[in-house]
Amino acid sequence: MPSPPFPIRTECPPGTCVCDRDTLLQAPNGDVRILQLTRTEEKKMLERLENLDSLSDLRRMQERMEQQLGVRLAITQSPNEVRSLRGIAILVLEQPGLCRKTRQAIPAAIKKSMDARPQITYDLLDEGGLFADE
Repeated sequence: MPSPPFPIRTECPPGTCVCDRDTLLQAPNGDVRILQLTRTEEKKMLERLENLDSLSDLRRMQERMEQQLGVRLAITQSPNEVRSLRGIAILVLEQPGLCRKTRQAIPAAIKKSMDARPQITYDLLDEGGLFADE
């Protein structure tokens, strides 16, 4: 298969990652959008995620990441009480080509933003009706 028409992420050192980058490149119908996330672009994305202003900003970034890279996030609250950010689970769903370190860095960046701006967390919890007037 010819290489994609855009610069792609360099491969991780052998044995350090389980992203299946080479398998993705060999697949005839593989979704190679994730390979556009070069290390430079990843740094920009993480910086942007660390500086979210609101829940709508987070949702916009979540939508753009899925559209442009195929990266899907699941942001859920604990079925028990949410007393801190630990009660909010941010999961990056697995996909071929997505580096293990990136999968860990995205939730950390979002939580950093939520920690700096607690209103994002409150609005997220309110989406489920936690703070709704009865």
